[in-house]
Amino acid sequence: MAADTVPFTQGGYDRLKLELDNLKSHERPTVIAAIAEARGHGDLSENADYSAAREKQGFIEARIAELEDKLSRAQIIAYKGQTNEVVKFGATVNVEDENGEAHTYQIVGDLEADLSLKRISVQSPIAKALLGKKLDDEVSITVPKGVVDYVITGINYDE
Repeated sequence: MAADTVPFTQGGYDRLKLELDNLKSHERPTVIAAIAEARGHGDLSENADYSAAREKQGFIEARIAELEDKLSRAQIIAYKGQTNEVVKFGATVNVEDENGEAHTYQIVGDLEADLSLKRISVQSPIAKALLGKKLDDEVSITVPKGVVDYVITGINYDE
């Protein structure tokens, strides 16, 4: 990957493209209408609705700019259908910790990462430790709470 490209899974790219489309076609016009309505309420210096709408507009425009930039430099990396022998970008990895607890993580790009959905950034300590490993490999990972030992029990490339 070149330094200026941004890695994505196909699913992550599609989700962010949908978010961008929603921001441009729905959120931006909605906040512009709210600003226009708030302007009609009089003195802008003491108009909380106007200030809130302008602040929201700033967040929307910043997110649009960020998404346009990242998506324009996107490199979709897909290993779907390939052998499940080695952990690579986009893999869904099943691991078991030393207590016998099973965990599943998908290794994705930074913008796609969402721990609540078990999607971890390729830059995270867990992902860095898993990349290049094979089925049944033991992996020791230094995380904020200490060192955790995992055994890789599955590697899959569904997305």
